[in-house]
Amino acid sequence: MPYADFLVELGKAGLSVRAFAELVGMNPNSISNYARNGELPTHLALIAVLITGMSELGGDYRQAMSKVALTPKKVRGGARKGHFGGDRQSSLDLVP
Repeated sequence: MPYADFLVELGKAGLSVRAFAELVGMNPNSISNYARNGELPTHLALIAVLITGMSELGGDYRQAMSKVALTPKKVRGGARKGHFGGDRQSSLDLVP
């Protein structure tokens, strides 16, 4: 789905990108980054269309979505909490 169409779907449901990201347990920046290439992944497009459809039919998508517990995603990268960039590498002794 083109990102512009995604924004139209969110508008029909009365949602912002930030509100949609909160509903699906994502960082708003992760969703906004799809605007660069202009396409949204199919799974996010389906969620947006289903939310809009429920909303237009008078259903409460928030109640339906609350049945699924969102688990926080594991942070990517080598950094430990409180350490930017992970641990320093130990010194390599390359002298023969």
